[in-house]
Order: sequence, then C-alpha cells, then structure tokens
Amino acid sequence: MKEKLSKKNQSVEKVFRIIEFMCENSCPMRLQDLSKSLDLPQSTALRFLNTLMQNGYVCQDPDSLKYYLSMKLCKLGHMVASKIDFRAIARPFMEELAEKTGESVCLAIENNLEMVYIDYVDGPDKMLRTLQRIGRTAPMHCTAVGKVHLMNYDCCMLNHLIQYKGLTPVTKNSITTREALVEELDKVRRQGYAIDDEECESGARCLAAPIYDFTGKIIGGISISGPCGRLSYEKIDELKDVVIDTAKRISEQLS
Repeated sequence: MKEKLSKKNQSVEKVFRIIEFMCENSCPMRLQDLSKSLDLPQSTALRFLNTLMQNGYVCQDPDSLKYYLSMKLCKLGHMVASKIDFRAIARPFMEELAEKTGESVCLAIENNLEMVYIDYVDGPDKMLRTLQRIGRTAPMHCTAVGKVHLMNYDCCMLNHLIQYKGLTPVTKNSITTREALVEELDKVRRQGYAIDDEECESGARCLAAPIYDFTGKIIGGISISGPCGRLSYEKIDELKDVVIDTAKRISEQLS
C-alpha cells in the first residue's frame, strides 16, 4: 500500500508544470514556445492545454492563437484562502516558540487601523496574561506586532493612520512623531523584526516578526513578550532568529 501511495502520475505532474510556468510568465504564449520551454512534445502540450481549456482554466486568443490562464485559478485561490484557519495553523508553532524561548507568545492581526490579538500562549510566570487577552486591541505605532504590520503601509496609508488614529503616547517610550515612526519602520524593514521597548506597557518588552500570506502580503505578526529584566537586549538578540524562523514557517503554511 505504501508503495502505491509513493507513485506519482506523470500526466498530472506535467499539467501542473504547465500551469506554474504560465503563472510565472504572465504574457500569453504560443504552443511551440510553451512546449519548448517545458521540453514537452507539442502534441502532448496541446492535449493538456485543450483539457485545461475545456475545464475553464486556460483561454486562447482567437487572433494570435496564444494561450493564457483564466481567472478560475484566482477564484479557487480565494476559496481556499477563505477556509484557512490562520489561528489553527499558527497554534502549534506558537506553542513550540513559547517552549523554545520561555516567554509568552502572541498572534495578532490588523483590524480598523489597530492590532487585535487573536491568540496567545502563556509564558512560565503568566505575569503578562492581561496584555495578551484574546480580542484585546492595541495601537500599531507602539507595539512590535503593529510595527511589522506597518511594513505593508506606503506613505499615503501611513498618513491616513496618523490622521485617524494619531500617535498618542501610551508610555513615556512611545513613538509620538511621524519622523520617528518612519525611522523606526525603516529599521524594522532592514532587520526583518520589530521591538516594543516598554512602548505599550512599562516594564515589558516584545519582539515580533511578520507573517505573510500567499500573495506576499503581511497578514499578521507573531511575538514573544516578557519583563525587561528577563527579556534583555542581549536576550532579544539571541532569540530574534528563532522568532523570525517561526514566522517564516507559518508563512510557508499559508503560501
């Protein structure tokens, strides 16, 4: 039984090669170019293309006779994405991260220009439980998960955030000017992670990394949180790659 499961269908594999190649080369293409690029006989490529056309995945321009993908794949992609339980996918990775780092772990997404915590795993002392209540919202400019999400924002979007939400200080360490926020976000983009250094809660630090969906867009952030005495700058430097790797592995599950 195991041997049968390990075998693959070469025809199906070739069909997926055609679809993936056409995705990577967005311009309509001739049959001979497609077959040459994929090292397939034209008759074989034509048979697969005709099947894809009959099922609505490929179209052919009547004038140039070139082939291109239809929007049906986009429809399927959106259907799959709508059924993905982001929180359920991330949960085992969060538990593993909490065990590796010994700190509390949070999962957050953006909603209405704020970060919303949708899941958390307690650290060893549970002292930060109030910070990580599911459903709690927090400003984007003074949280680590908010800063990584702001990497999605262009200049106009950032101005919109500041206009409607402001940069109200939560602690004495909070960022309060556009210039300081832009400088901070440039740093976050360069290093691939963000730090909340007592900016949202006095006595607590957070380290966050971005989670991407299949389009390459940041859809959330995962973070570790702890008291400053334990989550020192040296500790953050030691753990940053672990958090980044965890975010990357979650992203791979969503791609």
